[in-house]
Amino acid sequence: MKCFVIAATLLAVAPALAVEAAPPAPAASPVAPAAAPEKANASAIPSAADLLFEQPQLKNAAAGTTLTYDYLRRSGIAKGPFGPPLDDTIKLTLEPGKGGDGRNIGVEMFSGTNRFPAGPFEDMPGNPVIPLFLENHLTNLARVLQANPRYLKLAIRKGLRDGATVTPIKVDYKGRTVDAWQVVTKPFAGDALAQRMRGMDNMTYTFVTSPEVPGEIISIEAQSKNTEGGELLEERLSYDQKAG
Repeated sequence: MKCFVIAATLLAVAPALAVEAAPPAPAASPVAPAAAPEKANASAIPSAADLLFEQPQLKNAAAGTTLTYDYLRRSGIAKGPFGPPLDDTIKLTLEPGKGGDGRNIGVEMFSGTNRFPAGPFEDMPGNPVIPLFLENHLTNLARVLQANPRYLKLAIRKGLRDGATVTPIKVDYKGRTVDAWQVVTKPFAGDALAQRMRGMDNMTYTFVTSPEVPGEIISIEAQSKNTEGGELLEERLSYDQKAG
């Protein structure tokens, strides 16, 4: 259950550690933003932590099925510190757990030469794609910024706990409109060490979930642009409705 260490860290107090980063570098041309989802009414707003880390998200994902997520990472920073664009998939194969909402989960984290070991997980009720995405994201971000990953994890934990906006929205799912939640946080905004983050202190994390979708996770995005709109980092994951 290695990848769930990050989820626990995001929700528990950890010491702040310094970040060391290289100077800012130029970025590529801007990318047009996605269309804003339609808002919906809701009588109660759950917390970001509850939606992302405390729900039994696999309760509506049957054993014997596979959840497939399309993944994209690209960056316009000069000299390509994040590496070439990566367009791949993350697949979760679900088998019966000990009972209830738990599932035994096999993970295919990317494919071919991009693949690296992850999982498996036993009797897991939550969707591991969230910590898998965040762990991979923060490993690369810490490397590029020459930062201590624990500092970055603490900032995201605090952002989700104290600075996240949770909004009820409507999304399209297999030809119909369903209720969903959108969680948005900018955890590095105003950080004391923001000037050492190569302009990526405006990194915005957006999560979209819905109990109508198997595994509940519809999409995850981490995005940062420079003041001219150039792409510093675009990293996103989305549930493949055709494959899932």
